[in-house]
Amino acid sequence: MTLGAAQIIAGSGGWRLGRQPGPDLAALVIGRPVEDVAALLPRMFNLCRMAQSTAACMALGLPGEGDPGAEVIRDHLARIFVTLRRAFGMAPLRPDVAGVFGPAGRLPRELAELTGWIAADLPAADLARAVVKTFPVGMALCRPLPAPQGTQTGAFENSPAGRQTAHPLLRAVEADQGRGPLWRYLGMLADLEAALAGQLPAPRCLPDGTAVVQAARGAYALRLGQSAGRVTDMTRVTPTDHQLAPGGALEQALTSLSPNRPDLALRLVALHDPCIPVTLPEVCHA
Repeated sequence: MTLGAAQIIAGSGGWRLGRQPGPDLAALVIGRPVEDVAALLPRMFNLCRMAQSTAACMALGLPGEGDPGAEVIRDHLARIFVTLRRAFGMAPLRPDVAGVFGPAGRLPRELAELTGWIAADLPAADLARAVVKTFPVGMALCRPLPAPQGTQTGAFENSPAGRQTAHPLLRAVEADQGRGPLWRYLGMLADLEAALAGQLPAPRCLPDGTAVVQAARGAYALRLGQSAGRVTDMTRVTPTDHQLAPGGALEQALTSLSPNRPDLALRLVALHDPCIPVTLPEVCHA
């Protein structure tokens, strides 16, 4: 099922997710010429168009062009300087890599170094302080989940932080306080660092023909069957599918929040950043 939207619903046991199906994408592409499908898929989505295009071309054996890594960099910078700042009540700023890493030009590698970085006069550190103040240690945790495998569905850690779990700082923060909002935010910064260095995993095709491309929100997997130049079937799994799955990262994190704090729920959604509308009653975060 393709997800079209979700709603955060307050209950006696905390928040839960209500999921709404989206359009049947397979029905829109099956029977079409492969070239048309490769052109159509990236136009159907506002986010991660280059990743969508790259995956479609790879899955169909067509030549592709463009750099999904550049799209990841652009999206992460927009989140750090615009959308997340707004979510935490801060004024947006012009994106600037220097405002993320400071004079060191990189993310801290250990907790002692992190303490100094968080106190620094940097826009990304300002946002880190807001995350720490909003979500004390132990709040909104997610247990470790496996990395995504092709087009498998269910609860996987398919996110920028999940892509960078081996980063020394993320390992240190996880060992100290678990996979909470700070871990997730720092994971996006570590992913930006990797993207800037050209160190994101390269697009690849699995033995079954599934194309796996690294998008801004995680790994995007697409398999397209074809015959006589036309698409015959489609399997598509996105970071949103994994993140919003029952028992997934967002649902786990939400359960620890008080149902009387919709403001915290909205900020948590902003940190997890699903690429479909997630609503609260009379409040919307897209």
